[in-house]
Amino acid sequence: MTINSNRRVNIVIVGGGSAGIATAASILKRNKTLSLAIIDPSEDHYYQPGWTMVGGGAFSAEFTHRKEKDLIPNRALWIKSAVASFDPDNNAVMTADGQEISYDVLIVCPGIKLDWAAIKGLPEALGKNGVTSNYRFDLAPYTYRLVKDMTRGRALFTQPPMPIKCAGAPQKSMYLSCSKWQKNGVLDDIDVQFHNSGAVLFGVSEYVPALMEYVELYNAHLNFESTLVAVDGEAQIATFEQRHREDIRHVEERFDMIHVVPPQTAPDFIRSSPLAAENGFVDVDQATLRHSKYTNIFSLGDACSAPNAKTMAAARKQAPVVAVNALAALEGKAPVADYDGYGSCPLTVERGKIILAEFGYGGKLLPSFPNWLIDGTRPSRLSWLLKDTILPPVYWHGMLKGREWMVKPHRIGAE
Repeated sequence: MTINSNRRVNIVIVGGGSAGIATAASILKRNKTLSLAIIDPSEDHYYQPGWTMVGGGAFSAEFTHRKEKDLIPNRALWIKSAVASFDPDNNAVMTADGQEISYDVLIVCPGIKLDWAAIKGLPEALGKNGVTSNYRFDLAPYTYRLVKDMTRGRALFTQPPMPIKCAGAPQKSMYLSCSKWQKNGVLDDIDVQFHNSGAVLFGVSEYVPALMEYVELYNAHLNFESTLVAVDGEAQIATFEQRHREDIRHVEERFDMIHVVPPQTAPDFIRSSPLAAENGFVDVDQATLRHSKYTNIFSLGDACSAPNAKTMAAARKQAPVVAVNALAALEGKAPVADYDGYGSCPLTVERGKIILAEFGYGGKLLPSFPNWLIDGTRPSRLSWLLKDTILPPVYWHGMLKGREWMVKPHRIGAE
């Protein structure tokens, strides 16, 4: 469907990823008469939580891919363009191709920017000479090829400074690789190193003991406050900036394989906009997800400033909250639902077992299942079944269709 260069709709959603499609579907299930536009230039849509499984040989890459046109809700207008700027004082969004779209309510969820170029030499090194990343659709299969073919040498796995999407993903790739090497009988011949910019293995301490059991099982060497700053792909040398109290030094490590997670920031057009907080992300109240200044603007997913874990599970929980709060704003009412910071990180510690980390603001544990069924602090085969078999169809046929299984919006003031 084409659009005029100037147009007004009730609700504009910036971003057609997990958060945008889910929120649009939830809104349109509740109100079939309003006008809603989704602005996103991409023709492809990806189930990004599946890329770790691709890198581990459990999923095919194509299993995680759909065409965007097949996912846009029927009653939504798709504006296939990028956003250039926001004019919140006049309730308008400007697109890169010169359209001005006016709105009553704006929802901003364009995701996070992967800043590959922030690591010297990385962009040109990716995809060859053992340099890979599960954070790209086209590279996750290369990860598995490297792992499958490796019989000896050194494998490095890196984690940049926070915030990143799916904070557990950097170590998940390490565990699945080690699980494969162990099965192949070659793990003892591979020097496995994890270089983490942070000071702890995982941000919620209750999950660390079980993770450390796997670190020890795989004889992986942990390097904290060690940040990848450069990659020489042809020479197969990685340079790390390592901190020890006040001491900063640069250390070179040779590698046969390196799995890189890039630094991540808010998208440029968000950081430079009047919607941004000091950290560059959309400035929202962490409970209602409404903008701190503009009462008809909401944000969710990886682009918002709420201090939750940036995961698909978080977006799934946020979408119904934003949907009902946006509909309330259309009627000039205050927000009616709140978000508890829920996020989930299924930590794939071996092929067939997962530690299902589920937590909210402040690291409070928020398990979805009774402890007798799934103890999230311990590895579980049932959690693997959830990740491997149940969650992908829940995503495609539930979340993106506005079916709010287990994520009904929590009403403000309700128990």
